[in-house]
Amino acid sequence: MHFSVKPDILEHYLSGFPLLLASIVFIISYVIFTFFIWFSKDVFRFVSAVLFGVYISTTLVFIAEFINAVILFGISRYLGRDFVKQDIGKKFNWIEKSVEKVSFFWLVLFRITPLIPFRFLDLSCGLTPISLKKYLLVVAVGSPLRIFWLQYILAGLGKNIFTHPEIMPNYLLANKPILIYSLIYFVLVIIVAFKMRKDN
Repeated sequence: MHFSVKPDILEHYLSGFPLLLASIVFIISYVIFTFFIWFSKDVFRFVSAVLFGVYISTTLVFIAEFINAVILFGISRYLGRDFVKQDIGKKFNWIEKSVEKVSFFWLVLFRITPLIPFRFLDLSCGLTPISLKKYLLVVAVGSPLRIFWLQYILAGLGKNIFTHPEIMPNYLLANKPILIYSLIYFVLVIIVAFKMRKDN
C-alpha cells in the first residue's frame, strides 16, 4: 500500500511534543508507516534531520531501521520465499542471488551503500542461512554510516532542497569533508555493483 505524508504536516505534528516524546513518536511512526504502509522514507528522514539535527536524527532513524530489520527478517524467515518475491517484485531474484553466498564483509558493504534498499536486504537475508544475531550485527555495523551521510546532507540543505534542488552541487563544494566522503561513498557503490553483477 502506498501512502503520502507531507513534510510540513509531519514536522508540525512532531514539534508539538517534548524532545523525548517526539523521538519515541517518530520511531513508532517511522516503523508503522514505512513497514505496514510501505511508502518512501524520504519524508521521515528529511523532517527528522530538520527537526532534530544530524546526530539525533541519525540515531532515531537507525533505531527505527534496526526494528524494521528484526521485523522484516523474521517475517521473511517465517513466511518464506513466496512472500518476499511478492513484496519486492522483479528485483527479488537479482537481490537473492547477490546476498545468499556473500561473506559478512560484503553484507556490511551492501548495508552501507544505497544500492540495495534496507527493506530488500532485510527480506532477502531472512531467506539465507545467516542467523538473526549475525544479521543484526551487519545492520549495526553497516547502517550508521549510510544514515549519517544522508542526514548530514538533509540537515545542511534543509527545506531548500525542495525549492532549489540545484543548490546541491554548491553545498558539496562548500563542504569539502562531505564532498570527499560522498566520493568515497560512491566508489563503494561501484565496487558493490560490480560484485553483484559478477555474482549474477
